[in-house]
Amino acid sequence: MAKQRVLSGIQPSGKLHIGNLVGALQNWVKLQEQYECYYFIADWHALTSQYADTSQLKEYIKDVLVNCLSAGLDPAKATIFQQSHVPGHAELHVLLSMITPLGWLERVPSFKEKQEAVTDKDLNTYGFLGYPLLQSADILIYRANYVPVGIDQMPHLEITREICRRFNNFYGEVFPEPEGLLTEFPKVPGTDGRKMSKTYGNCIYLSDTPKEVEQKVRTMMTDPQRIKRTDKGDPELSPVYHLHKIFSTKEEQDQVAEGCRTAGIGCIDCKKILIKNLFKVLEPLWEKRNVFLEKPKDLEDIISAGSHKANNAASETMEQVRKAMKLDNIVSL
Repeated sequence: MAKQRVLSGIQPSGKLHIGNLVGALQNWVKLQEQYECYYFIADWHALTSQYADTSQLKEYIKDVLVNCLSAGLDPAKATIFQQSHVPGHAELHVLLSMITPLGWLERVPSFKEKQEAVTDKDLNTYGFLGYPLLQSADILIYRANYVPVGIDQMPHLEITREICRRFNNFYGEVFPEPEGLLTEFPKVPGTDGRKMSKTYGNCIYLSDTPKEVEQKVRTMMTDPQRIKRTDKGDPELSPVYHLHKIFSTKEEQDQVAEGCRTAGIGCIDCKKILIKNLFKVLEPLWEKRNVFLEKPKDLEDIISAGSHKANNAASETMEQVRKAMKLDNIVSL
């Protein structure tokens, strides 16, 4: 039996960080062993908020690809491609826009949330409003069975399912209705305690040097109650401890938690343990990054081959779409 298909993408809106690694890339690596996976660099999506300055877009695209490969994605097992290299995404986006009620887009949770959070950019554009519709086109054009999401992201997938049902109701059963492949994505705190995000500038980037990683961890927030070394604290109030939950062993987590509560360990010592464990994860990735960065032609070949394969799959779907919508070739009478 043919493997069921998984679709997921990542925006090149900045350099990737450790939150992207544990929240997406490590999961993608596992999924490629079980499913037919299509993973794409969502460069058109990056333009929904980064449209005014595209000067670093190529560098960010390269950073995404290098990190995907360094994290363990295998072009022989998964199709890795660039969104803008497959024109069908744009064509299906246009066709879906003709049948999608405006209210569906306006009620997507992230629409107002991001508008309120991002104050240095004008997000009152159709591109930003239509982001979920382009996302729906990304999923449906590959007739994906599953999309890996966290439970809080299900509302974003639900609009794709609604659009899928509406299209099929109008034109016949063209698309399978995609399901969420529920995954436990850890919440990765940034250096300031908020969620790690390029928007907040609080990231530990996968491209950071060992010295930069160490410096960022050493200056991280800890429990505000621990002003002096002898003050007792609550580890749950410390972003450093929450990173320990992701990168440290259970024994080490227990050690730093107890040390925080009893003032038996200082914040610097706590951070040293975290730095050691971050390096265990990042050093193999750094080594692979250096290898891929020295072979730009290999990177071009990988993205070209993946985009070619993705384009073939997308073209097959678009033939069905045009036929269903009576937009295929018309014979002259």
